[in-house]
Amino acid sequence: MTKLGSSDLDVFPLCLGGNVFGWTAGQEHSLAVLDAYAAAGGNFIDTADVYSAWVPGHSGGESETIIGRWLQGRSDRDALVIATKVGHNRDLRREAILEGANRSLERLQTDHIDLYYMHNDDLDTPFEESLGTFAELVNDGRVRHVGASNFTAERLAEALEIAEREGLPAPVALQNEYNLITRDYERGPQQVVASHGLAAVPYYGLASGFLTGKYRPGGEAVDSPRAQGALARLDEHGVAVLAALDEVASAHGASVASVALAWLAAQPTVVAPIASARTVEQLDELLAFTTLSLEPDELDKLSDAA
Repeated sequence: MTKLGSSDLDVFPLCLGGNVFGWTAGQEHSLAVLDAYAAAGGNFIDTADVYSAWVPGHSGGESETIIGRWLQGRSDRDALVIATKVGHNRDLRREAILEGANRSLERLQTDHIDLYYMHNDDLDTPFEESLGTFAELVNDGRVRHVGASNFTAERLAEALEIAEREGLPAPVALQNEYNLITRDYERGPQQVVASHGLAAVPYYGLASGFLTGKYRPGGEAVDSPRAQGALARLDEHGVAVLAALDEVASAHGASVASVALAWLAAQPTVVAPIASARTVEQLDELLAFTTLSLEPDELDKLSDAA
């Protein structure tokens, strides 16, 4: 377990992504994955109030609902770190945050959210209002800590400055996209996270499935809702990254996915990459990275290829 930034939250090295729950993983498979993750020592679960609103007939909150049903059968709630989000539509006004929190708590069937993210930045609402609302939730025990997601370095720094000046809860974690293919995080946000003692909890750790190695030039078609996005990465850059991953994975007798996650976990400020699994078998492959240690030259090889 590792501390999440300056918070008192101890988290497992793999944050289990809940975006697939209620989408590509039905309730039965989702509950099985959650059981297997907890049995392996996992305690850090990520979701959002909009998961899976993109599915026809869904309105959002399906993932939270499944996690809530799972939580009801457990006696270790206090050992779990449940993270969810509000403001996907860039609305972080007081009313929107309070309504979102109440709905998430109801779906999760819990009395508190351990880590509550601002899902997207809201340029129209002052941080004094947004963070002031999070302060209300923290003070009455409904939220333990605040996080930010999809924030630029400049806006994250501004939020931290205002939180310190006004005595409001400051974000303890940043959830931005970061992986071997997409490394914008290194050019700005990483420095703010490091200088303020935050934790990075990157999403798309496997680049929408591309870094599992399933997508290859001339390879067989993959039946996945994410296939189109993954195939878009199959350019000269992506092929070079796969070649480096193959080499390192072969040296360790490991999967490409576990090596990609091990590289990410070894980067400065990263505490727990987020990755999701539709089945227990997929989860086992992801968990393997938590016991995989890459040599400095292997990390350099992967970084250079990317």
